[in-house]
Amino acid sequence: MGFLVQLLVNALILLVLEKIMPRVKVSSFGTAVGVALVVGFLNATVGFLLRLPLNILTLGLLSFLVRLFVTAVMIKIADKFFSGFEVEGFTPALIIAVVMAIVGTILSL
Repeated sequence: MGFLVQLLVNALILLVLEKIMPRVKVSSFGTAVGVALVVGFLNATVGFLLRLPLNILTLGLLSFLVRLFVTAVMIKIADKFFSGFEVEGFTPALIIAVVMAIVGTILSL
């Protein structure tokens, strides 16, 4: 149940940030849910493989920043999978990752 709530919250975050940020485009709620699902799947698989060496390199001291950076990369990868989702540049992807992390942290309390 928690996964489904997190998925819907991330989709809503994408839709809200699309209204605020001109460099982010989301065509529909269905696209936002699909993007949130793909980002979650990529974070669980490919993201883990990217985070592991970076966390070892930084001795785990920057693990939160590594997680944000990797999530932003996964958002940019999801951008390539969906024609109805566009993020122009890395900075908006990083902002989306930060907002998702903050809201996810608040929801897990």
